[in-house]
Amino acid sequence: MSENAMQLIRLLEFADSAFPVGTFSFSNGLETAAEEGLVHDAATLEAYTRDIVRQAAFTDGIAALHARRSYLARDRAGIAEADGAAIRCKLNAEARLMTCRMGKKMAELAVHIFPDAEIEAWLADIAAGRTPGTYPAAQGIVFAACGLSERALFAAQQYGAANMVASAALRCVRVSHYDTQRILFRLGDEADALYETVRAMELDEMNAFVPQVDILASLHEKGLKRMFMN
Repeated sequence: MSENAMQLIRLLEFADSAFPVGTFSFSNGLETAAEEGLVHDAATLEAYTRDIVRQAAFTDGIAALHARRSYLARDRAGIAEADGAAIRCKLNAEARLMTCRMGKKMAELAVHIFPDAEIEAWLADIAAGRTPGTYPAAQGIVFAACGLSERALFAAQQYGAANMVASAALRCVRVSHYDTQRILFRLGDEADALYETVRAMELDEMNAFVPQVDILASLHEKGLKRMFMN
């Protein structure tokens, strides 16, 4: 029971929106989607959030699982491979900024919370430009270092992607806390099925064809009214 409680506390800490990696600075393209009228109520917000979550599952979710497995195998090359695959799936500049900024911050926080030579070595590789330092790779190695399971890692990745959009929606879409929590609850029902699909996928099976999000990101980069970095 004590080990299970410890792991649950670790999961709650790393999946908490208050964990200071900068998620509040990003909206996953929602700000522009709202400005363009594509997302304007609870129904359109749920559809948009579901698209973001599914895209994250088949890109960041796969990369995170492979980074975790590589950490446990003491395979630094495997971590770098997962890290590189994750950044190659980010086709717009804002997505690359988001994942690298959050990934480096998570690794920096981890080495301040607990000692880990592998995470310190990964940070050194980021500083030297040998690896991009993406958020899913950071999640994978930090969760592995803390003894958290693959399913817990995938759940945190999915919740983080959904909650980033839901939290941003409260500032730029006409929805309430009740709406966003209902959306998060319903998306949670779909996480196990996604995990069962993603867990067996290889890095070269990652797919990120979401042209609408990339178009929204390109518009946001040139926008004059911005609350979020993306």
